[in-house]
Amino acid sequence: MLTAEEKTYFMQEAIKEAQKAKEKLEVPIGAIVVLDGKIIGRGHNIREESNDATTHAEILAIKEANRHLGNWRLEEAQLFVTLEPCPMCSGAMILSRIKELYYGASDPKGGTAGTLMNLLDDQRFNHQVQIEKGLLEEECSELLSDFFRELRRRKKEEKAQRRANKLQQDDSQL
Repeated sequence: MLTAEEKTYFMQEAIKEAQKAKEKLEVPIGAIVVLDGKIIGRGHNIREESNDATTHAEILAIKEANRHLGNWRLEEAQLFVTLEPCPMCSGAMILSRIKELYYGASDPKGGTAGTLMNLLDDQRFNHQVQIEKGLLEEECSELLSDFFRELRRRKKEEKAQRRANKLQQDDSQL
C-alpha cells in the first residue's frame, strides 16, 4: 500500500512527463508505471510528433514497463496519469493486468475510469483495476486548461495574421 507522500511523489513524476509533452506542443498528459516503489515506465503524449493515434502517455509508459520487466504482465504495478484514461488506455491497463490506477483530472468527454463510463471495474472483463481519482487534481487540470487556452490564443492570432495578409495582398492588387 502506497503512502500519501509516495502517491504525491509519483503523480509529480507523471506531471513532469506531461510538461515534456507541453514543451513539444503536445496535449500535456504524462504517465508513469510503478512497481515495488520504483518507476519502471514513463510516457507522455507524442501523437503530433509520431502521427500515431496510439502514442498516448499511458500506452508508452506501459510499453516501457513491459520492456523493463521482459513481461507483458504488470500484475502488481500502479499507473499514475495526469488525466483520466480513454477507452484505449483503459483497455491496455486491463490487458496488462495493472493493479491500481491513480489519476489527476477527470475527463468528462472521454474518461473511462468512472466519469463517462468505467471500463476498469466492469466485472465482464477478466481483470479489474483499482482506481483512485483526483490526485493533485488542481495541478493536473490547470496544466491542461493553460495549454488549451494558449492553443486557442495562438490560433486566434494566426487567423488574424492570415486576414491581415489577405487584406494586404488585396490592397496591393488595386
